[in-house]
Amino acid sequence: MLLALDTTTEILHLALLKGERAWTRRVLSGVGRGHSERLLPTLDELMAEAGATPMDLSGVAACLGPGGFTSLRIGVATAEGFGLTGLPTWGFSAFALRAEALRQAGVAGPCWILLDGQRGEAFHQRWEAEPRSAAAKHPLATLPELLGAEAWWAPEAFAPRVEAVLPTGRIALPDEGEATLAGLVALARRVAQGPPEAPLVPFYLRETDAEVNFPHAAAHLSEALRKGVAR
Repeated sequence: MLLALDTTTEILHLALLKGERAWTRRVLSGVGRGHSERLLPTLDELMAEAGATPMDLSGVAACLGPGGFTSLRIGVATAEGFGLTGLPTWGFSAFALRAEALRQAGVAGPCWILLDGQRGEAFHQRWEAEPRSAAAKHPLATLPELLGAEAWWAPEAFAPRVEAVLPTGRIALPDEGEATLAGLVALARRVAQGPPEAPLVPFYLRETDAEVNFPHAAAHLSEALRKGVAR
């Protein structure tokens, strides 16, 4: 039984997959530490629904970001914890998850996937069947020049801020939650066909507050970690 999880936004997405069957949950748990309180209890509920226990898990597929710093690390740490028990782990990006959600909803053709970068910025990547640009972040005010007249999609909570600078071109899904869970199921099944990844490395796309406010300390820590790995 494969566990798939996404904690990159204020909404927790979980799925348990066994053959062609899937049990899913979508829970609004708030930003940051809200996921730490809801993730494992929600997983217990989902396992009870599936008639399973942690011993039935065969692997974990986790969204690696970009997303909220704390919430993202909670999901990755949970997946890594299962990995320490010997389970194989796989990772995928938040862009890949949303692109798969769009496919599951029947959206075809190239479009930009925009995610909340906070601080007045957007994380973005252009997708078709595969990514057509490198993932990056830019101020919201620069999106009209970047996207031009091309279609774009953003989560419901973030889309109004994008529409303030890009009033046209938005792709709206009739049921974003259903599409995201369907995308999570399909993407987890696909990535689990490939080689496992260990360790899972979060995909941040921005510096942490510590790196911004204490650059010399961050550089010193990075050098210390590099030397430690070299040993």
